[in-house]
Amino acid sequence: MTTDFKPQSGPANTLAKTLGNRDALALGFGAMIGFGWVVLTGGWLSSAGTMGAILAMLTGGVIMAIVGLTYAELTSSMPKAGGEHNFILRALGPRPSFIGSWAITGGYVTIVAFEAVALPRTIEYIVPGLSRIPLWTIAGYEVHLTWALVGVVAGALITLINILGVKQAGIVQTFTVIFLLLIGALLLFGSVTGGNTENMFPMFNNGVSGYFAVLMVVPFLFIGFDVIPQSAEEVNIPPRQVGRLVVIAVVLATIWYVMVVLTTASAMPASELVKTDIATADAMGALFGSDIMAKILIAGGIAGILTSWNSLLLGASRLVFSLARSGMLPAWFGALHPKFRTPHNALLFIGGISMLAPFFGVEMLGWLVDGGAPSIIIAYFLVAVTFLVLRKREPQMDRPLRIGGKGKGGIIIGIAATVLTLALFSLYMPGMPASLSWQPWLIFFVWWGMGAVFFFKVPGGIKAGIDAEEQVMEIVNARKAKSKSRSRK
Repeated sequence: MTTDFKPQSGPANTLAKTLGNRDALALGFGAMIGFGWVVLTGGWLSSAGTMGAILAMLTGGVIMAIVGLTYAELTSSMPKAGGEHNFILRALGPRPSFIGSWAITGGYVTIVAFEAVALPRTIEYIVPGLSRIPLWTIAGYEVHLTWALVGVVAGALITLINILGVKQAGIVQTFTVIFLLLIGALLLFGSVTGGNTENMFPMFNNGVSGYFAVLMVVPFLFIGFDVIPQSAEEVNIPPRQVGRLVVIAVVLATIWYVMVVLTTASAMPASELVKTDIATADAMGALFGSDIMAKILIAGGIAGILTSWNSLLLGASRLVFSLARSGMLPAWFGALHPKFRTPHNALLFIGGISMLAPFFGVEMLGWLVDGGAPSIIIAYFLVAVTFLVLRKREPQMDRPLRIGGKGKGGIIIGIAATVLTLALFSLYMPGMPASLSWQPWLIFFVWWGMGAVFFFKVPGGIKAGIDAEEQVMEIVNARKAKSKSRSRK
């Protein structure tokens, strides 16, 4: 008896293996480095101070690295499209698998939508006259048609690139990440040559509440390393290496966010940063004494938007594809393009949702950050539980990358991931220092309301374990055969 899931045979149901080492790392790292570092850094410094923000980022990085270790082992063991979907299905069964998959998909969708709003917000910094033809006002912000259409057109183009093939998406991702790293190097150089450590004071603001205010956005900022498991069926590298890339991506993202906080804080006093339009861009301009350099950083911000957008659209579509392939969503979502072998219907669905977001205005940026984070944490918690269950129930499972060795080290990591994700989720609850307003909770409950429609159609009576996917597929195939029989009659 094998411990691996059997891939569905035939080109009509198989994704193309076209991604290499560099492509997979670019997808994971690029997904985590979106637009937040450009537009949110000023708020982090205002809420927690320089060292408070850095401590929150380091804490978040450690938590995500621990969660990432559980992903690394599971990904190396089950390199299938859908990541969490397959892990949880094997350990806990179909309904928990649906919950975990729907949760992480919700996180991805909120970020894809976030980038669709962030792009026109960023371009308007360079082109002040972008907003034309007023439509309506939401939360005090007047939404303009031309402004919203920038996000819509970009969403259509990125969706098209992903439909044309994951290799094309990977190439775009790699070159965009390289450009983003060059911008980061410029920011670091400017801080070393033109920054002032006195500007970094106060080091701490608002005590514990300021620290938690920054920590609560960490799940949103770091989501993306799990895109590597989503595309595991399309990477042409050893499973052990796929797992390692997950952890490497988290470490790189942590370094990036700490660097951005330090360089932005060194550029100008906190009292001036609060007044800036886009703090990191204005900091870059101040470091070099040039508005052109501020606009160059905005170009880096656009690169960050595109990398995150591209990666998470890819990851979300693979999750939706996997859910449909196992009968948990309508079969329409599981169709592959006959030529490009990409889940084009899933891509059109998620891309279409993102194109609606710009019509809700700039305030959607904050609402999406907060609305997606709780769902992300639910998924991470279930993956941590899955890790522990499989370590106990299937000790002989093939694990090309065994975290913590064969002793208790792995169990300790799994327990730590479980406890830390629960602690993070508690931050969003009413009465906590970083509790959410009603708008993010509305986004959260709308998404889960949609999920409830499909939850009760998930194939039941499946025993979790090695053959869980085969059991699900037997039910799915039986449903298809019954449907064909009825249509013939």
